[in-house]
Amino acid sequence: MNDLCTDIGYKSINHVGEQLCGDHVDVVEQGENSTVVVLADGLGSGVKASILSTLTSKIISTMMAAGLPLEECVDAIASALPVCSERGVAYSTFTIMHLINNETAELIQYDNPHIIMIRDEAVTDYPKTEMNIGGKKIYKSTVKLQENDIFIAMSDGCPHAGIGTAYNFGWKREDIAAFMETFAPVGYTAKTLSTILVDECNKLYMERPGDDTTACVVRVRKREPMNLLFGPPSNRDDCERMMSLFFSKAGKHIICGGTTSSIAAKYLNKPVRASLNFERSDIPPTAEIEGVDLVTEGVITVNKVVEYAKDYLGGNELYEHWSMKRDGASLISRLLFEEATDINFFVGRAVNPAHQNPDLPINFNIKMNLVKELSNCLRRMGKRIKVSYF
Repeated sequence: MNDLCTDIGYKSINHVGEQLCGDHVDVVEQGENSTVVVLADGLGSGVKASILSTLTSKIISTMMAAGLPLEECVDAIASALPVCSERGVAYSTFTIMHLINNETAELIQYDNPHIIMIRDEAVTDYPKTEMNIGGKKIYKSTVKLQENDIFIAMSDGCPHAGIGTAYNFGWKREDIAAFMETFAPVGYTAKTLSTILVDECNKLYMERPGDDTTACVVRVRKREPMNLLFGPPSNRDDCERMMSLFFSKAGKHIICGGTTSSIAAKYLNKPVRASLNFERSDIPPTAEIEGVDLVTEGVITVNKVVEYAKDYLGGNELYEHWSMKRDGASLISRLLFEEATDINFFVGRAVNPAHQNPDLPINFNIKMNLVKELSNCLRRMGKRIKVSYF
């Protein structure tokens, strides 16, 4: 087994005037190291298109994750999709990226723009085999994965961007490929790459999209462990054990909380050097301990990270708020969202006396809920999460 993993991210914008998106992306894990990703584009836009694409992506991803052959998946879609009363057809295009054991990508494409593959920071072609299943012309490819491979799937809203304005015939696939190739060396996450592409399409549409537009990116990378310590243990006698386990783990180490950092500093026999540099007025400053990668305040900082995580999974509109800044919440967000693949939480159950003030909106339950919300968000980002309580 190799030490590769896949980072998956996607973003959509709706057809102007529509509340629902006619594109849908589904990601279904098939065991620990295999995943099925489906991008479906329903006929037209609005409610009908949304139903068609959602059904298509759900059926295909679920059936393929269960190991059923492609022919059965396509037959199931043809039988299940409701027929459009206006056009008399049931129609949804789809792109499937079946990532097997983090070693092989099986690409299956029907009527969507073909997947763009970037390898060694350059756009690379890949072999395609044409198949005919149920009267549908489907292209199938098998690619052995390498570190830093990038696969970009998209709905036809991407190449349609700019028709009649910036471009006579839209933004050609080869031009999209050249545009995305420039970002390959930077090391952006899949979510950021998909956001860059969709935001550029939105600009070409003059922010009035003439079609539902979706980009789904898969980026192959090496596993990167990360460890986060949040709060002192409920039993003081567990401090030594908690610190020993925390610092024995491979990867970077993040400590959140004043009391927690004091315990860690005592364990390491190193001083805590507090910073008086307030990067932002609403986030407490960070500190430094030799041997620790990042030391921050606790509840307020982690609460901001949870806010960023929820947005990251949605429109990713707050990316500019945390991608460049040096406050504690931004630094944690970059480490957890962009660098880490496997995250170990070490959570202390001690009750902080400072949080018992009834005038403060902080209590023990809020602290536990923050850990739960953050770990759930990170799982949805595709991270492996382990939470240990003390």
